[in-house]
Amino acid sequence: KVIFVQVKCAQGKHMMLQTTLLTTLSKRVGFSTTGQYDLIAKFYLKPDQDIGHFLQDRVHGLSGMRDTFTTITFKAFSK
Repeated sequence: KVIFVQVKCAQGKHMMLQTTLLTTLSKRVGFSTTGQYDLIAKFYLKPDQDIGHFLQDRVHGLSGMRDTFTTITFKAFSK
């Protein structure tokens, strides 16, 4: 499973939160973004891993996070 989590950071916490996301969570890719959210992280979950528990236990409690928006994917396209 692949999910994308867009993150709105508390003021002045962008770099710290980006580092925390990428060093504490496995199988991840992160990008700084512009617009409503400050970061977007791509997480690769195990097929049997519960998305809700992953977000609650591993992502939502990180210091410096104000808000998130999660997109759950169901099919990948490539060329």
